[in-house]
Amino acid sequence: MSKLLDETIKQRTFIAAPPEKVYDTIISAKEWDSFFTTGMVLEPRPGGKCEFSWKDWGPDFYTLKVPGKVVEATKPNKFAFCWGSEGKETTVSFELAAEHGGTVVTLTEQGYKDTPEARSMMLECASGWGEALTLLKFYIEKGLVYTGPGK
Repeated sequence: MSKLLDETIKQRTFIAAPPEKVYDTIISAKEWDSFFTTGMVLEPRPGGKCEFSWKDWGPDFYTLKVPGKVVEATKPNKFAFCWGSEGKETTVSFELAAEHGGTVVTLTEQGYKDTPEARSMMLECASGWGEALTLLKFYIEKGLVYTGPGK
């Protein structure tokens, strides 16, 4: 059995909106589908189903479904879920803090195993979460929605 990596993905951004607005956005499958996913399923309560889904996403037309479950939903401060295939799950946490007249969002992901496959996935998710937070910021602040090739 592989040990876990000590490293944690950490991404932060400022969103010019109150924490309640940011929280309500990240607990809604419909909202996620507006800025980052395609056909997401989300039951925003501890133990609730959480399935991230992308279809023909980005310039590489990425298609993927990742199952998970909600582990914490504390409005307006924290939303967390575990996701990944069995035995390869990681935990993603969104912590929201009212600062500077808006919200500082701190996203962390941890629990990657010390394997070449997991290290590769960690790198991919680190950049993906950076993209997701940027898209979340633009969506909440400006109503901008990502449009990929052919859309």
